[in-house]
Amino acid sequence: MSSSAAKLVRPESRLLRRLLGALGPYRGRVIASACLMVLHSLAAAAGPVFIMAAVDSTLSRAQPATGVEALLPAEPRQALIAVGLAYAALLLASFVIRSTQIHLMYSAGQGAMRDLRRALFERLQHAEVSFLDRSSSGRLVTRVTGDVEALNEMFTAGVAAVAGDFLALGFIGLAMLWLSPQLTLAVAAVAPLVVGTSWLFRRRLRQAHRVSRRATGRIQGDLLECIEGIETVQVFTRERRMWERFDLFNRELRDAQLQAVRTHAFFIPTIEWFGAIAVAVLLLYGGSLVLQGIVSVGVVAAFLQYGARVQRPVQDLAEKVNVVQGAMAAAERVFELLDRPVENEPEAKALPTSDKGTPAIEFRNVWFAYEDGHWVLQDVSFRVEPGQALALVGHTGAGKSTIVNLILRFYDVGRGTVLVDGRDVREWPREQLRGRFGVVLQDPYVFADSLEENIRMGDPEIDRKAVEKAVEQAGLRSLVRALPHGYQEQLGERGTMLSAGQRQLVAVARALARGPKLLILDEATSRIDSETEHELRGALKRLLSDRPALVVAHRLSTIRGADRILVLHKGRVRESGTHQSLLAEGGIYAKLYNLLYADQEEA
Repeated sequence: MSSSAAKLVRPESRLLRRLLGALGPYRGRVIASACLMVLHSLAAAAGPVFIMAAVDSTLSRAQPATGVEALLPAEPRQALIAVGLAYAALLLASFVIRSTQIHLMYSAGQGAMRDLRRALFERLQHAEVSFLDRSSSGRLVTRVTGDVEALNEMFTAGVAAVAGDFLALGFIGLAMLWLSPQLTLAVAAVAPLVVGTSWLFRRRLRQAHRVSRRATGRIQGDLLECIEGIETVQVFTRERRMWERFDLFNRELRDAQLQAVRTHAFFIPTIEWFGAIAVAVLLLYGGSLVLQGIVSVGVVAAFLQYGARVQRPVQDLAEKVNVVQGAMAAAERVFELLDRPVENEPEAKALPTSDKGTPAIEFRNVWFAYEDGHWVLQDVSFRVEPGQALALVGHTGAGKSTIVNLILRFYDVGRGTVLVDGRDVREWPREQLRGRFGVVLQDPYVFADSLEENIRMGDPEIDRKAVEKAVEQAGLRSLVRALPHGYQEQLGERGTMLSAGQRQLVAVARALARGPKLLILDEATSRIDSETEHELRGALKRLLSDRPALVVAHRLSTIRGADRILVLHKGRVRESGTHQSLLAEGGIYAKLYNLLYADQEEA
């Protein structure tokens, strides 16, 4: 094999080995299915022998081709009945074998696909936020659903079917050689044409399916984005623009799939044409051998049956080339995601005890950039002491939310160190680190589940009593009473049953229920009206009284209640102090106050 051909084969071989490896836990079913596949292929090869016997038993036996007729009764009618009954028994056995084999193979394939989907979902849940930010949601969804389904089709209708077809062709070839080597060699002369054509079309089908998968990911991502942002689209009357964009992606998908269809449409008739040539050769050459007395009419009839039976596996192989090539393109995308490097987690250690002299949160000369060279934070240093509430203020883009991301290790610092309870966050297992925090983010996510589950978040240690206490503290009691099913009310996708303020309160209750050691409130009251905020203010005050907290706030009341205020400007800490001291300085905070907060003071 040439080096260029080897380069083409090796990647596919590696992918195929990995895909077959996914069937490892189900090897018992796969082995049983393979054994039944062998039996079914033997039955398929044996069928035409009965037809040969039936034909020759009713004709002259002067020149028997195989001696099979000698096993039958001498009287033609009885011979035909015996052959018919034996053939019927063979068909029944073949049906049972094939049915069982398909069930075993499909159940193994479905089990392997479940495992792959679980692995992909787990990988996505632990994926770096930077990767998710750069990736299209639609494409990621396609990998877990459409691409995995394509692999399932390959397992069940691809590899298994191809193996069965090769077995059938092998046993049929042996049977044909046994009946007549001359006719077998004549028919086999067409085989190189079939193999050569399949090789030529294989690469074109693979590329066409790769383009089609990419186009599918784009259209699903665009559709998901449009549905999620439909209110914005309608408010700004951008329906026409979104339709044009969707139509563009839709045409790209159509063109990609048509390319695969065109290749496939030319491939299948070509294979069928080669099959017709084989039948023509068989009729001409077989008839000549019958006239010469070399073979019987029954042998030619059997070969015609074998020709039809060979035609089906060959056509199936052509079809399965299409399935396998599509699956290989999907496999590339699936394993690309599974193979993304995962940062090794530090070993879990005993949790540090709170020490009055150890800052709860500390930044030491931290620099950070989402993109190389574009620093979002520059030499940021500060401390949140035990029991202290530190408020972060600044214009949009000053770096407030980035600080939260670094504390929770959604991203890692470029330079410097972030410490929680005196320990570098990179030394914490992420689960242990995040388990110490109660977090209310700026845009809280409410899941399509019950109110209680949205507060518990699947934590078995949070019982109904803890949920009720959190609801009381967050000011959600009136909401629970208003819901028809109370705590078991389904909140709908993204919490559509709730207002923006109510979703924020659910997020606050979610944080309270965990009984956290530290708090992060990222615009925690940004979506709560003044009346609701008044109800929540007392609970937050009690919550903050004995826990260190980092508060990103736009509400004047929240800022004034902080022990210390940190003013960020263009990624740097510019000012630090209390509300009154910063106003007295007349610097950035004073300008922000006059611009954003003075009207709240008057109110």
